[in-house]
Amino acid sequence: MIKPEDNKVGYCGYNCYLCAARSDDVNIRQKMVDTWRKYLGHENYTAENVACEGCKSTGDKIADKNCKARPCARDKGLESCAQCDDFPCNKVKHLITNPLVMLTYRAAQFKDITEEEYNLSIQQWNSMPNLIKILVSEGKLPRFILSRI
Repeated sequence: MIKPEDNKVGYCGYNCYLCAARSDDVNIRQKMVDTWRKYLGHENYTAENVACEGCKSTGDKIADKNCKARPCARDKGLESCAQCDDFPCNKVKHLITNPLVMLTYRAAQFKDITEEEYNLSIQQWNSMPNLIKILVSEGKLPRFILSRI
């Protein structure tokens, strides 16, 4: 199962440490994939191909094999896309969100989501606070913003 102390955050701010794709349990990953299909329309993922070690891992076991942000950040030697002078670019814009935004814009689809489905499939999308912290640390936003997130 996912270890909460394993505090991995992806280049895009995604909370890898909360993501069920990192679970060794194929049934957990299947539940996540089923929820993504049901609420987000993601049809290309399976419990097998979604198995992931996090995008900052050294291997190629990553859920989103088509991610453009990961190779770009790696090529530039960045720990986060937020460190890039081109942030936010088209490679990462669609990945920047949080669960509240997702639930607001897709309220009709998420009307019947269960707590288990949310915990397995949605909570890890809270990338904005991670990105804001980095933008502040890089001097791209004023420090007082941290008290607002």
